[in-house]
Parts: sequence; C-alpha cells; structure tokens
Amino acid sequence: DLMEMTEELFEELLDEIFGKGVREIEYQGVKLSFKRPFRRISYLGELSKKTGLSEEELLHDEEKVLAKAKEVGIEKAEELSHFKRVQELFEALVEPELIQPTFVIDFPKAISPLAKEKRDNPELVERFELIIFGREIANAYTELNNPEEQEKRFRQQLEERAKGDEEAMEYDEDFVTALEYGMPPTAGEGIGIDRLVMLFTNKDSIREVLLFPQLRPEKKPEEDKE
Repeated sequence: DLMEMTEELFEELLDEIFGKGVREIEYQGVKLSFKRPFRRISYLGELSKKTGLSEEELLHDEEKVLAKAKEVGIEKAEELSHFKRVQELFEALVEPELIQPTFVIDFPKAISPLAKEKRDNPELVERFELIIFGREIANAYTELNNPEEQEKRFRQQLEERAKGDEEAMEYDEDFVTALEYGMPPTAGEGIGIDRLVMLFTNKDSIREVLLFPQLRPEKKPEEDKE
C-alpha cells in the first residue's frame, strides 16, 4: 500500500533529520504531527461538506457547480470546463485547510486520466495526494493499464482542452501503443522534493531551497541607456 509506504518514508526521514522517534516538527510557527496513521479524506466527500452540494451534484450538475464557483469567486468560472471548476473549488475551499498531513483519496476519474478506476465505483480512481500545510507534497495512483480505456480517456482530455482547460493532456499515441504490448499492475508516486526541503528546513519560499532559482534576465548596457 503506497500510503503506508509514504508514512514509513516520512518516519525514516524524521528519524534521520531530527532524531530517532521524533514525530512532531514546527513549521512556520505551527506544530505538525507525523504520527501514523495520517488522516484520510475523500475528495468529493470533503468538497461536498464545504460547498453544500452532494457528491452526485459535484460529478454531474454543471449548473450548480458553476453557480457555486461564481459564488466562491473562481476567476472566469464560466469559461472553465465542469471538472476544472470542481478542481478550482477543491483548491480554494479544501486544500488550504489541510494543515496536518492528510491523504486525499478517491479522486474523480475525469481529473485523473492516467489512473485506474475503482472496482466499486467506476467514476472514481485509485489515487491519492498527500497535503501538508495546504500544499501538495505527493501524488500517487494505480496506473491504468487498459489501452482501450486509456485511449478513451485521452480523447476525453482533448475535449476538455477544447473547452479551455489548458492543463488537460494531449493524446499520446505512443503511450497507448506501449500499453497494447501489455503492462503489469503498477502504481507510482511523485514527491515534491523541493517542498519537502522547505518543510524540513522551515522555509516559506521555494526560492530559498532551490540550488538554481530562476532569476530575472540581466539587463544589457544598451537597455539601461534607453
């Protein structure tokens, strides 16, 4: 189980950095507890509590989701696709309040194009994010290894792009072809190392932990004369 492995990873990191058995650290004046198990919440369940919309409405009622997005102040809400609005609502209403280490689970399939759907609910996928201090630290999921379903998902992503979602994926023909050769059950996790370093060094800006932070271009002498 990747969530348990992630908890174990944090235990080992804390042991190495802060001392054996340390499970609490202070970040920006807030005590964070890494005692197992980390809290687990449902993506739609938590968003439902914050919006007053049912999980079914969040999945299917575009008018109510649009109205809530406008009410919350989501910028250009009417120009966004339905599930982009759902994402924006989650990031505005739920994510900032997740201070202690929290696994967000059961993401909608529509915003997780590479993840395998849940056996007991095909509208959701086997995916989690680890949120700490309102920031995404890790993203993980069971890989979708059905080439026909993956092709269908990519085409749905193209439709989302056509509706204005710039973050929707492009169609990846090579990836679909590779899946046709076969891929065993697989899961993967991406961890934001820079954000981890911020957390463990008590830094508020990512620029403080990057080896080579992006700098403004140096002005040329002739530009100064203008």
